[in-house]
Amino acid sequence: MAPLLPFKEAIEHIKGALERVTQIETTPLNQALGRVLAEDVISSIQVPPADNSAMDGYALCASDLEHTDSLLVSQRIAAGCAPTPLTANSCARIFTGAEIPAGANAVVMQENTELVGDSVRFLNPVRINDNIRPAGQDIALGATVLEKGKRLSAIDIGVLASIGITEIQAFTPLKVGILTTGDELQVAGQPLAAGQIYNSNGPLIESLVTSAGHHVSLRLHAMDSVDATESALKQLSECSDVIISSGGVSVGEEDHVKATIEQNGQLHLWKIAIKPGKPLVFANVFGTPFIGLPGNPSSTLVTFHLFARLALATAAGEQLELPDPIPVICAFERKSNKSRDEFLRVHVNHGVATPHSQQSSGALLAASQTDGYLHVPAQQDVTLNSYFDFYPFNAF
Repeated sequence: MAPLLPFKEAIEHIKGALERVTQIETTPLNQALGRVLAEDVISSIQVPPADNSAMDGYALCASDLEHTDSLLVSQRIAAGCAPTPLTANSCARIFTGAEIPAGANAVVMQENTELVGDSVRFLNPVRINDNIRPAGQDIALGATVLEKGKRLSAIDIGVLASIGITEIQAFTPLKVGILTTGDELQVAGQPLAAGQIYNSNGPLIESLVTSAGHHVSLRLHAMDSVDATESALKQLSECSDVIISSGGVSVGEEDHVKATIEQNGQLHLWKIAIKPGKPLVFANVFGTPFIGLPGNPSSTLVTFHLFARLALATAAGEQLELPDPIPVICAFERKSNKSRDEFLRVHVNHGVATPHSQQSSGALLAASQTDGYLHVPAQQDVTLNSYFDFYPFNAF
């Protein structure tokens, strides 16, 4: 029997398990939210294009106040107006975002001034560059604004708009087919027969795939038979870039996914040294990349978050890593698991972690009632006030 693959090694294997399978297309910026960039974006302008005022106030040359505290107003500059050079020994009324006139090197906010007849009196010392946003402060000419493989957020859309971008080169959305298996699973809304439970993994995986930014091409359920499993996988392969399944990847007599893949593709079965979630399959079936997750709901969730999410990102052309863990203090004690890393569902309050009372791989409610995973490496005891890495659910 092959040894279980350690957690960190599994991550490195998974990064190379799939290649990008998506194409490249031109996408209008107003349709680009959530799309993955297919090329670096280089700015052809600087932002802001010229020095501008950070305040409503008065633009002036600081040296003009060396022998006086008052200056006449020689012009008024609103945002969007082109200023004229500043007249010597004068100031310009200026508004936030307006371009600084040539000859001015500081802006005094209006709260630090007072009007005296036709002049403005300055109440405090003035320093060069006060309240001036320099040209290129946000984005320099020729800067790489966003890198290939970045999934675009609303903020990214705003940044691209700020440099005049109207369309991008993006990878086509990844089409993911989903398969659940098992005679014991019943669709929600139907009565349960003896021995049945409701199918939670189908909706769970569909939601996880969608929230990761991918498109669900088709979701099927196969009963526990070779014919049903083979038919479902073939149908999914015809409309999907990647297939992801739950269940049927172990070694039981009713686990038909593994056998079907061996007959119709190539199997790379990795058993990963984690708890929950040991069995995990990466394969190719009917010419389509395949990711097989374990069937217990918590195992499905953990292995999707830690492994399948990264594999799907690679297939989509997205640059993605595990979220950075947060060190937290443990308010409990626990003996080590000798052979597997554990991912405990925990509450975290002010940096202190406490575990949920239910850590079964078949119990999904615990994840809904907690904040994330506490990573306890194999052969490490948890002692009171010890530090371990925490992965918040909302970081995935």
